[in-house]
Amino acid sequence: MPPTADRPPAQPTDGDDNVFTRLPATAWAVLGILSFGEELTGYEVRRWADHILRFFYWSPAMSQIYSELKRLERVGYAASRTVTGEDTRTKRVYAITDAGRGALSRWVEDAPVEPPVLKHGAALRVWLGHLATPERLREIVAQHRDNAQRLHEEAEYSRRSAADVPGWVYPELVARWAARYYAAERDLAEQMLADLDELR
Repeated sequence: MPPTADRPPAQPTDGDDNVFTRLPATAWAVLGILSFGEELTGYEVRRWADHILRFFYWSPAMSQIYSELKRLERVGYAASRTVTGEDTRTKRVYAITDAGRGALSRWVEDAPVEPPVLKHGAALRVWLGHLATPERLREIVAQHRDNAQRLHEEAEYSRRSAADVPGWVYPELVARWAARYYAAERDLAEQMLADLDELR
């Protein structure tokens, strides 16, 4: 259940639809983490992002997470309260509101499907291969291949972890997608190494 906030959440002042279109994708991602039903601190939101979100979106910095949590509170999609832990230290926890869950559901169903933005550093450097030695290009692509393999293994670990949690069937599916993606990226790097060898 949503927490009782220290103060009532602010209500959107310029129309829910306008707020819906104004929120950046990162705000929806943070709200999505809260939608799994737990009260979370900003640090715990970051841990969730590092566990699965980073494999298919990105892992926002702590400063951005807190910025988005405050934004979500301002529009009434999240609420927070202060709790005291066993060590007597206080912390602020956040939860999704009913309005936030409704808005997030509309975003999931109605937001336009946009193509992903690809920023591929290794491909950019191969594109500029006339400025490097063939040996260095192979090193760059081989390092990218190894990174892709590592991320494949980490995504597979996250997939297995999600599979053990009741109610996480969709996060498990996306972690499976991420594991396949990085395996494909690894294989593409191997093919690029073969292509570079042909040039030699």
